[in-house]
Amino acid sequence: MSIPPPPGPQHPQGSPEQPQGPYTQGQYPPPSPYPYGVPGAPGLPTAQGPYANHPYGPYSPYGPHSPFGSQAAVNGVAISALVLGILCFLPAVGLVLGLIALAQIKKKGERGKGMAIAGSVLSGVGLALWTLALTTGAASDFWDGFKGAASGEGTAYALAKGDCFDSATGNLEGEAYDVDEVPCSGSHDGEVFAVVTLPGGAFPGDDEVTRIADDKCYTLSDDYAMDTWALPDDADVYYFIPSRQSWRFGDREITCLFGSTEENGKLTGSLRSDATTLDADQIAFLSATNAVDMALYEEPEDLPEDDLAANQAWAKDVHAALGEQIAALRGHTWSKTAARPVTELVAEMEAARKEWALAAKTGDPDVFYAHYDEAYAYVDGPTTVTARKALGLDTTLPTYEDDSNDSGSGGGSVSAVSELCEWMCDRGYSGEKAPA
Repeated sequence: MSIPPPPGPQHPQGSPEQPQGPYTQGQYPPPSPYPYGVPGAPGLPTAQGPYANHPYGPYSPYGPHSPFGSQAAVNGVAISALVLGILCFLPAVGLVLGLIALAQIKKKGERGKGMAIAGSVLSGVGLALWTLALTTGAASDFWDGFKGAASGEGTAYALAKGDCFDSATGNLEGEAYDVDEVPCSGSHDGEVFAVVTLPGGAFPGDDEVTRIADDKCYTLSDDYAMDTWALPDDADVYYFIPSRQSWRFGDREITCLFGSTEENGKLTGSLRSDATTLDADQIAFLSATNAVDMALYEEPEDLPEDDLAANQAWAKDVHAALGEQIAALRGHTWSKTAARPVTELVAEMEAARKEWALAAKTGDPDVFYAHYDEAYAYVDGPTTVTARKALGLDTTLPTYEDDSNDSGSGGGSVSAVSELCEWMCDRGYSGEKAPA
Protein backbone atom coordinates (compact mmCIF):
# COMPACT_ATOMS: atom_id res chain seq x y z
CA MET A 1 0.00 0.00 0.00
CA SER A 2 1.47 3.31 -1.01
CA ILE A 3 1.67 6.37 1.23
CA PRO A 4 0.30 9.55 -0.36
CA PRO A 5 2.68 12.47 -0.54
CA PRO A 6 2.25 15.21 2.03
CA PRO A 7 0.44 18.43 1.08
CA GLY A 8 2.48 21.36 -0.14
CA PRO A 9 4.87 21.95 -2.97
CA GLN A 10 6.69 18.88 -4.32
CA HIS A 11 10.38 18.94 -4.98
CA PRO A 12 12.24 16.94 -7.65
CA GLN A 13 14.62 14.25 -6.61
CA GLY A 14 18.11 15.31 -5.88
CA SER A 15 19.59 18.43 -4.49
CA PRO A 16 17.95 21.74 -5.46
CA GLU A 17 19.88 24.03 -7.68
CA GLN A 18 21.70 26.68 -5.68
CA PRO A 19 21.84 30.25 -7.00
CA GLN A 20 25.23 31.30 -8.27
CA GLY A 21 27.11 34.56 -8.07
CA PRO A 22 27.57 37.25 -5.44
CA TYR A 23 24.76 39.13 -3.74
CA THR A 24 24.35 42.90 -3.82
CA GLN A 25 24.50 44.95 -0.64
CA GLY A 26 21.26 44.66 1.32
CA GLN A 27 20.22 41.54 -0.58
CA TYR A 28 19.93 38.24 1.26
CA PRO A 29 20.04 34.80 -0.32
CA PRO A 30 16.70 33.04 -0.56
CA PRO A 31 15.98 30.63 2.24
CA SER A 32 17.34 27.15 1.78
CA PRO A 33 14.75 24.44 1.44
CA TYR A 34 16.89 22.60 3.96
CA PRO A 35 17.31 25.11 6.82
CA TYR A 36 18.90 22.52 9.08
CA GLY A 37 21.27 21.05 6.50
CA VAL A 38 20.97 18.63 3.68
CA PRO A 39 19.42 15.34 4.76
CA GLY A 40 21.98 12.65 5.08
CA ALA A 41 24.91 15.06 5.32
CA PRO A 42 27.70 13.86 7.59
CA GLY A 43 27.25 14.89 11.21
CA LEU A 44 23.51 15.66 10.93
CA PRO A 45 20.56 13.42 11.76
CA THR A 46 18.69 11.94 8.86
CA ALA A 47 14.95 12.73 8.72
CA GLN A 48 12.63 9.74 8.67
CA GLY A 49 8.98 9.36 7.80
CA PRO A 50 6.65 10.77 5.17
CA TYR A 51 7.78 14.40 5.79
CA ALA A 52 11.49 13.67 5.68
CA ASN A 53 12.05 15.50 2.41
CA HIS A 54 9.66 18.44 3.12
CA PRO A 55 11.71 21.66 3.14
CA TYR A 56 10.02 23.14 6.27
CA GLY A 57 9.19 20.08 8.29
CA PRO A 58 5.80 18.74 9.34
CA TYR A 59 4.88 21.78 11.51
CA SER A 60 5.21 24.62 9.00
CA PRO A 61 2.86 24.01 6.05
CA TYR A 62 2.91 27.70 5.17
CA GLY A 63 6.64 28.17 5.14
CA PRO A 64 8.58 30.47 7.44
CA HIS A 65 5.82 33.15 7.59
CA SER A 66 2.26 33.17 9.03
CA PRO A 67 -0.56 33.38 6.46
CA PHE A 68 -2.31 36.06 8.59
CA GLY A 69 -1.45 39.80 8.79
CA SER A 70 -0.82 41.73 12.14
CA GLN A 71 -3.85 43.02 14.20
CA ALA A 72 -4.99 46.64 13.88
CA ALA A 73 -4.16 48.99 16.75
CA VAL A 74 -6.74 49.90 19.41
CA ASN A 75 -7.98 53.46 19.16
CA GLY A 76 -6.66 55.48 22.12
CA VAL A 77 -9.58 57.94 22.06
CA ALA A 78 -11.96 55.02 22.55
CA ILE A 79 -10.07 53.98 25.67
CA SER A 80 -10.29 57.52 27.08
CA ALA A 81 -14.02 57.66 26.33
CA LEU A 82 -14.60 54.40 28.19
CA VAL A 83 -12.61 55.54 31.24
CA LEU A 84 -14.49 58.85 31.49
CA GLY A 85 -17.79 57.06 30.99
CA ILE A 86 -17.07 54.67 33.88
CA LEU A 87 -15.89 57.43 36.21
CA CYS A 88 -18.76 59.74 35.21
CA PHE A 89 -16.52 62.66 36.23
CA LEU A 90 -16.69 64.63 32.97
CA PRO A 91 -19.68 63.12 31.17
CA ALA A 92 -19.81 65.72 28.38
CA VAL A 93 -16.15 65.15 27.53
CA GLY A 94 -16.60 61.38 27.60
CA LEU A 95 -19.54 61.62 25.19
CA VAL A 96 -17.60 63.80 22.71
CA LEU A 97 -14.56 61.52 22.86
CA GLY A 98 -16.75 58.49 22.19
CA LEU A 99 -18.15 60.05 19.01
CA ILE A 100 -14.70 61.10 17.83
CA ALA A 101 -13.39 57.59 18.45
CA LEU A 102 -16.16 56.03 16.33
CA ALA A 103 -15.31 58.32 13.41
CA GLN A 104 -11.59 57.56 13.65
CA ILE A 105 -12.18 53.80 13.89
CA LYS A 106 -14.32 53.84 10.75
CA LYS A 107 -11.76 55.89 8.85
CA LYS A 108 -8.56 54.12 9.97
CA GLY A 109 -9.88 50.61 10.46
CA GLU A 110 -8.74 50.54 14.09
CA ARG A 111 -10.18 48.42 16.87
CA GLY A 112 -12.11 49.68 19.93
CA LYS A 113 -15.59 50.27 18.55
CA GLY A 114 -17.20 48.54 21.54
CA MET A 115 -15.27 50.69 24.01
CA ALA A 116 -16.22 53.87 22.14
CA ILE A 117 -19.90 52.93 22.15
CA ALA A 118 -19.83 51.96 25.87
CA GLY A 119 -18.05 55.18 26.80
CA SER A 120 -20.59 57.25 24.86
CA VAL A 121 -23.56 55.50 26.47
CA LEU A 122 -22.18 55.78 30.03
CA SER A 123 -21.23 59.41 29.52
CA GLY A 124 -24.69 60.15 28.13
CA VAL A 125 -26.31 58.65 31.23
CA GLY A 126 -23.94 60.60 33.47
CA LEU A 127 -24.70 63.83 31.66
CA ALA A 128 -28.42 63.24 32.14
CA LEU A 129 -27.95 62.63 35.87
CA TRP A 130 -25.85 65.78 36.31
CA THR A 131 -28.49 67.81 34.46
CA LEU A 132 -31.22 66.41 36.73
CA ALA A 133 -29.17 67.16 39.88
CA LEU A 134 -28.52 70.74 38.84
CA THR A 135 -32.16 71.44 37.99
CA THR A 136 -33.54 69.92 41.24
CA GLY A 137 -30.94 71.38 43.67
CA ALA A 138 -29.55 67.97 44.64
CA ALA A 139 -26.03 69.02 43.65
CA SER A 140 -26.23 72.02 45.96
CA ASP A 141 -27.33 69.81 48.85
CA PHE A 142 -24.49 67.41 48.14
CA TRP A 143 -21.92 70.21 48.10
CA ASP A 144 -23.23 71.68 51.34
CA GLY A 145 -22.98 68.26 52.98
CA PHE A 146 -19.46 67.79 51.65
CA LYS A 147 -18.37 71.16 53.01
CA GLY A 148 -19.94 70.32 56.37
CA ALA A 149 -18.07 67.04 56.57
CA ALA A 150 -14.80 68.66 55.57
CA SER A 151 -15.13 71.38 58.20
CA GLY A 152 -16.34 69.02 60.91
CA GLU A 153 -19.82 70.54 61.10
CA GLY A 154 -22.07 68.35 63.22
CA THR A 155 -19.11 66.47 64.68
CA ALA A 156 -17.44 66.66 68.05
CA TYR A 157 -14.48 68.66 66.78
CA ALA A 158 -16.76 71.37 65.34
CA LEU A 159 -17.76 72.48 68.85
CA ALA A 160 -16.34 75.69 70.27
CA LYS A 161 -15.81 76.96 73.79
CA GLY A 162 -19.16 77.75 75.41
CA ASP A 163 -21.22 75.43 73.17
CA CYS A 164 -23.69 72.99 74.67
CA PHE A 165 -24.76 69.83 72.87
CA ASP A 166 -26.55 66.50 72.98
CA SER A 167 -24.74 63.33 72.00
CA ALA A 168 -26.29 61.06 69.40
CA THR A 169 -25.70 58.11 71.73
CA GLY A 170 -27.06 59.86 74.83
CA ASN A 171 -23.78 59.57 76.73
CA LEU A 172 -20.24 60.92 76.64
CA GLU A 173 -18.33 57.65 76.53
CA GLY A 174 -17.17 55.63 73.55
CA GLU A 175 -16.92 56.84 69.95
CA ALA A 176 -18.49 60.21 69.07
CA TYR A 177 -19.54 60.47 65.43
CA ASP A 178 -22.15 63.19 65.66
CA VAL A 179 -23.48 65.79 68.11
CA ASP A 180 -26.36 68.24 68.05
CA GLU A 181 -25.72 71.74 69.34
CA VAL A 182 -28.47 72.95 71.70
CA PRO A 183 -29.01 76.04 73.85
CA CYS A 184 -27.18 75.96 77.19
CA SER A 185 -30.25 77.29 78.98
CA GLY A 186 -32.00 73.93 78.66
CA SER A 187 -30.91 70.41 79.50
CA HIS A 188 -27.96 69.00 77.58
CA ASP A 189 -25.39 66.22 77.66
CA GLY A 190 -22.28 68.36 77.65
CA GLU A 191 -20.85 71.89 77.73
CA VAL A 192 -17.52 72.67 76.07
CA PHE A 193 -15.14 74.71 78.22
CA ALA A 194 -11.93 74.48 76.16
CA VAL A 195 -10.55 73.29 72.83
CA VAL A 196 -6.88 72.26 72.71
CA THR A 197 -5.13 71.96 69.33
CA LEU A 198 -2.42 69.34 69.08
CA PRO A 199 0.67 69.81 66.87
CA GLY A 200 0.87 68.09 63.50
CA GLY A 201 2.97 65.10 62.59
CA ALA A 202 2.39 61.41 63.15
CA PHE A 203 -0.41 60.24 65.42
CA PRO A 204 1.12 60.12 68.94
CA GLY A 205 -0.99 57.16 70.04
CA ASP A 206 -4.18 56.80 72.06
CA ASP A 207 -2.41 56.69 75.43
CA GLU A 208 -0.41 59.86 74.79
CA VAL A 209 -3.42 61.79 73.48
CA THR A 210 -5.41 60.70 76.54
CA ARG A 211 -2.60 61.78 78.85
CA ILE A 212 -2.48 65.23 77.24
CA ALA A 213 -6.25 65.57 77.41
CA ASP A 214 -6.32 64.56 81.07
CA ASP A 215 -3.65 67.10 81.95
CA LYS A 216 -4.93 70.01 79.86
CA CYS A 217 -8.66 69.65 80.46
CA TYR A 218 -8.51 69.43 84.26
CA THR A 219 -6.20 72.44 84.35
CA LEU A 220 -8.41 74.52 82.06
CA SER A 221 -11.67 73.64 83.81
CA ASP A 222 -11.07 76.21 86.57
CA ASP A 223 -10.49 78.94 83.98
CA TYR A 224 -13.99 78.39 82.59
CA ALA A 225 -15.83 77.52 85.82
CA MET A 226 -13.92 79.68 88.29
CA ASP A 227 -16.61 79.38 90.94
CA THR A 228 -16.11 75.68 91.58
CA TRP A 229 -18.68 75.74 94.39
CA ALA A 230 -21.36 76.42 91.76
CA LEU A 231 -20.68 73.18 89.89
CA PRO A 232 -23.37 70.51 90.37
CA ASP A 233 -22.33 67.51 92.43
CA ASP A 234 -22.66 65.20 89.41
CA ALA A 235 -20.65 67.43 87.04
CA ASP A 236 -17.26 66.13 85.98
CA VAL A 237 -14.68 66.66 83.24
CA TYR A 238 -14.90 64.70 79.99
CA TYR A 239 -13.17 65.14 76.65
CA PHE A 240 -13.35 64.16 73.00
CA ILE A 241 -9.99 63.20 71.54
CA PRO A 242 -8.86 62.42 67.97
CA SER A 243 -8.79 58.78 66.96
CA ARG A 244 -6.16 57.27 64.69
CA GLN A 245 -8.69 57.36 61.86
CA SER A 246 -9.82 60.99 62.34
CA TRP A 247 -6.17 62.06 62.68
CA ARG A 248 -5.64 61.04 59.04
CA PHE A 249 -8.30 63.55 58.01
CA GLY A 250 -6.72 66.45 59.90
CA ASP A 251 -8.45 66.15 63.28
CA ARG A 252 -6.06 67.67 65.84
CA GLU A 253 -8.47 68.97 68.49
CA ILE A 254 -9.09 67.85 72.06
CA THR A 255 -12.54 69.06 73.12
CA CYS A 256 -12.78 69.53 76.90
CA LEU A 257 -16.28 69.51 78.35
CA PHE A 258 -18.42 69.16 81.43
CA GLY A 259 -20.91 66.33 81.66
CA SER A 260 -22.97 64.47 84.21
CA THR A 261 -21.61 61.38 85.94
CA GLU A 262 -25.13 60.07 86.51
CA GLU A 263 -26.49 57.41 84.18
CA ASN A 264 -28.50 59.22 81.49
CA GLY A 265 -27.81 62.39 83.47
CA LYS A 266 -28.17 65.88 82.02
CA LEU A 267 -26.77 69.30 82.83
CA THR A 268 -29.12 72.26 82.98
CA GLY A 269 -28.00 75.83 82.42
CA SER A 270 -24.50 77.03 81.64
CA LEU A 271 -21.69 76.30 84.10
CA ARG A 272 -19.62 79.19 82.81
CA SER A 273 -18.23 81.56 85.42
CA ASP A 274 -15.31 83.56 84.03
CA ALA A 275 -14.53 87.07 82.86
CA THR A 276 -17.61 87.03 80.63
CA THR A 277 -19.98 86.52 83.59
CA LEU A 278 -18.11 87.75 86.71
CA ASP A 279 -17.20 91.21 87.99
CA ALA A 280 -13.71 92.38 89.00
CA ASP A 281 -14.13 91.57 92.73
CA GLN A 282 -15.36 88.05 92.02
CA ILE A 283 -12.51 87.36 89.59
CA ALA A 284 -9.86 88.63 92.04
CA PHE A 285 -11.24 86.49 94.87
CA LEU A 286 -11.64 83.29 92.85
CA SER A 287 -8.24 83.66 91.17
CA ALA A 288 -6.54 83.79 94.58
CA THR A 289 -8.48 80.98 96.24
CA ASN A 290 -8.24 78.70 93.20
CA ALA A 291 -4.46 79.18 93.06
CA VAL A 292 -4.18 78.06 96.68
CA ASP A 293 -6.43 75.10 95.93
CA MET A 294 -4.14 74.03 93.10
CA ALA A 295 -1.14 74.11 95.43
CA LEU A 296 -3.03 72.02 97.98
CA TYR A 297 -4.00 69.59 95.23
CA GLU A 298 -0.34 68.66 94.74
CA GLU A 299 -0.23 66.84 98.08
CA PRO A 300 2.00 63.72 97.83
CA GLU A 301 0.34 60.33 97.69
CA ASP A 302 2.76 58.96 100.33
CA LEU A 303 1.90 59.74 103.94
CA PRO A 304 4.32 61.75 106.07
CA GLU A 305 5.45 58.65 107.96
CA ASP A 306 6.33 57.02 104.62
CA ASP A 307 7.92 60.01 102.91
CA LEU A 308 8.28 62.97 105.22
CA ALA A 309 10.67 64.83 102.89
CA ALA A 310 8.13 64.92 100.06
CA ASN A 311 5.41 66.21 102.39
CA GLN A 312 7.75 68.86 103.78
CA ALA A 313 8.52 70.08 100.25
CA TRP A 314 4.80 70.24 99.50
CA ALA A 315 4.09 72.19 102.69
CA LYS A 316 6.77 74.67 101.62
CA ASP A 317 5.06 75.11 98.24
CA VAL A 318 1.69 75.74 99.90
CA HIS A 319 3.33 78.30 102.19
CA ALA A 320 4.69 80.12 99.13
CA ALA A 321 1.36 80.02 97.27
CA LEU A 322 -0.47 81.45 100.27
CA GLY A 323 2.06 84.30 100.45
CA GLU A 324 1.51 85.23 96.81
CA GLN A 325 -2.29 85.12 96.99
CA ILE A 326 -2.50 87.00 100.28
CA ALA A 327 -0.51 89.79 98.61
CA ALA A 328 -2.89 89.72 95.62
CA LEU A 329 -5.99 89.95 97.82
CA ARG A 330 -4.54 92.80 99.84
CA GLY A 331 -3.53 94.64 96.69
CA HIS A 332 -7.03 94.62 95.22
CA THR A 333 -9.47 97.45 95.88
CA TRP A 334 -12.66 95.83 97.16
CA SER A 335 -16.19 97.09 97.15
CA LYS A 336 -17.54 98.41 100.45
CA THR A 337 -19.63 95.28 100.97
CA ALA A 338 -16.80 92.82 100.35
CA ALA A 339 -13.86 94.67 101.98
CA ARG A 340 -14.36 93.54 105.59
CA PRO A 341 -15.23 89.83 104.91
CA VAL A 342 -12.21 89.50 102.59
CA THR A 343 -9.92 91.14 105.16
CA GLU A 344 -11.06 88.64 107.80
CA LEU A 345 -10.41 85.76 105.41
CA VAL A 346 -6.92 87.07 104.66
CA ALA A 347 -6.15 87.06 108.40
CA GLU A 348 -7.07 83.36 108.58
CA MET A 349 -4.95 82.65 105.53
CA GLU A 350 -1.99 84.31 107.29
CA ALA A 351 -2.45 82.04 110.31
CA ALA A 352 -2.65 79.00 108.07
CA ARG A 353 0.51 80.09 106.28
CA LYS A 354 2.47 80.04 109.56
CA GLU A 355 1.29 76.47 110.22
CA TRP A 356 2.51 75.35 106.78
CA ALA A 357 5.89 76.91 107.50
CA LEU A 358 6.18 74.92 110.73
CA ALA A 359 5.05 71.72 108.98
CA ALA A 360 7.76 72.20 106.35
CA LYS A 361 10.48 72.38 109.04
CA THR A 362 9.51 69.57 111.42
CA GLY A 363 11.25 66.21 111.35
CA ASP A 364 8.48 64.40 113.22
CA PRO A 365 5.50 63.01 111.24
CA ASP A 366 3.18 63.41 114.23
CA VAL A 367 4.12 67.08 114.57
CA PHE A 368 3.61 67.46 110.82
CA TYR A 369 0.05 66.15 111.21
CA ALA A 370 -0.64 68.63 114.01
CA HIS A 371 0.38 71.65 111.91
CA TYR A 372 -1.39 70.12 108.90
CA ASP A 373 -4.73 70.07 110.76
CA GLU A 374 -4.30 73.61 112.07
CA ALA A 375 -3.46 74.88 108.58
CA TYR A 376 -6.66 73.43 107.11
CA ALA A 377 -8.85 75.10 109.74
CA TYR A 378 -9.63 78.09 107.50
CA VAL A 379 -10.33 76.25 104.23
CA ASP A 380 -14.03 76.32 103.28
CA GLY A 381 -14.82 77.54 106.75
CA PRO A 382 -17.40 80.10 107.95
CA THR A 383 -15.17 83.04 107.04
CA THR A 384 -14.90 81.79 103.46
CA VAL A 385 -18.68 81.39 103.24
CA THR A 386 -19.22 84.93 104.55
CA ALA A 387 -16.79 86.39 102.01
CA ARG A 388 -18.45 84.50 99.18
CA LYS A 389 -21.87 85.72 100.21
CA ALA A 390 -20.65 89.32 100.25
CA LEU A 391 -19.24 88.89 96.75
CA GLY A 392 -22.40 87.32 95.34
CA LEU A 393 -20.78 83.92 94.76
CA ASP A 394 -22.23 80.49 95.44
CA THR A 395 -22.27 79.60 99.14
CA THR A 396 -23.27 75.92 98.84
CA LEU A 397 -20.52 73.87 100.48
CA PRO A 398 -19.08 71.24 98.14
CA THR A 399 -19.65 67.61 99.04
CA TYR A 400 -16.82 65.10 99.10
CA GLU A 401 -16.69 61.38 98.59
CA ASP A 402 -14.87 59.47 101.29
CA ASP A 403 -12.45 57.11 99.54
CA SER A 404 -10.33 56.78 102.64
CA ASN A 405 -9.39 53.39 104.05
CA ASP A 406 -7.99 55.04 107.16
CA SER A 407 -10.08 57.37 109.29
CA GLY A 408 -7.05 58.61 111.19
CA SER A 409 -6.48 62.33 111.46
CA GLY A 410 -4.51 64.12 108.82
CA GLY A 411 -3.36 61.10 106.86
CA GLY A 412 -5.47 61.65 103.76
CA SER A 413 -5.24 64.04 100.88
CA VAL A 414 -8.08 66.38 99.97
CA SER A 415 -10.23 67.55 97.08
CA ALA A 416 -8.59 69.39 94.19
CA VAL A 417 -11.52 71.77 93.74
CA SER A 418 -12.03 73.14 97.23
CA GLU A 419 -10.07 71.69 100.14
CA LEU A 420 -11.50 69.78 103.06
CA CYS A 421 -11.10 71.53 106.37
CA GLU A 422 -11.43 70.77 110.01
CA TRP A 423 -14.59 72.86 110.20
CA MET A 424 -16.26 70.52 107.70
CA CYS A 425 -14.97 67.39 109.43
CA ASP A 426 -16.68 68.50 112.64
CA ARG A 427 -19.95 68.47 110.71
CA GLY A 428 -19.58 65.00 109.26
CA TYR A 429 -17.42 65.71 106.23
CA SER A 430 -14.29 63.74 105.52
CA GLY A 431 -12.54 62.59 102.40
CA GLU A 432 -9.55 62.29 100.18
CA LYS A 433 -8.57 63.66 96.85
CA ALA A 434 -11.45 63.45 94.41
CA PRO A 435 -10.61 61.07 91.58
CA ALA A 436 -9.49 62.93 88.48
